Amino acid sequence: MDDVFGRQKEKAALDELLASGKAEFIAVYGRRRVGKTFLINEYLKDQIVFQVTGVMNDNAQSQYDTFRQALDEYGYPNPTENTWMELFYALQKLLRSKVDSERVCVVFIDELPCFDTPRANFISALEHFWNAWASKHNNLKLIVSGSATSWMIKQIIDNHGGLHNRITHEMHLQPFTLKETEDYLKMRRIPWNRFIITQAYMVFGGVPYYLSLINAKESLAQTIDRLYFVRQAPLQREYGRLMASLFRTPEPYVKIIETLSARRQGLMREDIAKELPNLAGGRLSKMLEELEGCDFIRSYHTREKKIKQNQKIYQLTDMFSLFHLHFFPKGITDNHFWQSNQNNPLVTVWQGLAFEQVVMQHIEQIKQALGIAGVRAEICPWRSKNTDNCAQVDMLIVRADRIVNLCEMKFSINTFTIDKQYDAELRNKIQVFQTETHCKYGIHLTMLTTYGITPNAYANHVQSSLTMDVLFGE
Repeated sequence: MDDVFGRQKEKAALDELLASGKAEFIAVYGRRRVGKTFLINEYLKDQIVFQVTGVMNDNAQSQYDTFRQALDEYGYPNPTENTWMELFYALQKLLRSKVDSERVCVVFIDELPCFDTPRANFISALEHFWNAWASKHNNLKLIVSGSATSWMIKQIIDNHGGLHNRITHEMHLQPFTLKETEDYLKMRRIPWNRFIITQAYMVFGGVPYYLSLINAKESLAQTIDRLYFVRQAPLQREYGRLMASLFRTPEPYVKIIETLSARRQGLMREDIAKELPNLAGGRLSKMLEELEGCDFIRSYHTREKKIKQNQKIYQLTDMFSLFHLHFFPKGITDNHFWQSNQNNPLVTVWQGLAFEQVVMQHIEQIKQALGIAGVRAEICPWRSKNTDNCAQVDMLIVRADRIVNLCEMKFSINTFTIDKQYDAELRNKIQVFQTETHCKYGIHLTMLTTYGITPNAYANHVQSSLTMDVLFGE
């Protein structure tokens, strides 16, 4: 029986690869806690003939010991090998009788980056194992996985040495969408409505492990306090562990993330370089690329024609990191902080920012709701360069059919009311945007709120009003 919730696309891909009739080298990557190991272990448990998991932040000898223990567990007698060439040759001998049968044989090496300790020559041994032997056996499927996404991409997927173009399939496992999160919570009989699920997503970001910690007997506020704010809470130290699992030297990456967390609409690369002068040059560009590959930040271009294509704007998008960096530096010691501070400005400011990010992560659902699913579009926030009016737009959908959806997002516990003052602010945004960008497209004012907007005279100026329900689309 399939015990893996969701992941239909990934499971279909695995089924196809298992039935391909040829050797496959599959790389699975994604952020820590997203469910990579669970997917392979549970969905392919009947095909796995060898599995080993690297030890986080340990030395070469520990990695050798781990590999030898796995060889012993799967039937290789008294392994004593102590180099990666010898260990992979031992694996080859262990697998010989298995790959000569008609059975599909899966070899799963989890947390692969951990094995690549300095001067141990792990990659060259892996290259030799695949090129000289494993690739010649049509029923052998080698699956490698790792949370250190940047390492996986650089050393395995985009390898320019002996593994160049050897990967037959790459699988980037991402957090659940809001719809998948809703279905997962329903499966666990957690009776939350969409407003509560949206709030949970604003904290946990659709990461399966975090969602698995939710207790059906608690409210969301109780859950957040238990997981984050009480003394020795399970997720209090998660941010540090998360960074350490992704990068061998996490400090400079942490500095970039913390810098971006303080800028709602993000920063251009040159602005990041000014704030972090020690990371200037190609090093910064590489780190930004790696953080984007790890699903922690995103990059986008503005509508300003003078900005060159290579001058992207980078924005923090990882929901858990956003939550941690907004609250942890404040030194909160109240074990019931979340239950007691729902109207605290610290919380309400975070809610507005986090809701924007949830929306930005469900663009396809928004396009579907607007009836433009098949229309090519650029998505980006926008901010006026004129400091006098400070006009900014939460999100632009610049469409190939010469329409711009000027989108404003509002998180509210009730329907949102557009009053005279906010109506004037919206009209000013439109005017300033058209003046500064010289945009000739039609402008459709679009409101995306939790419960919609209150009908009144000002609401009539809005062309499209969407609620959080559209974010739960397939």
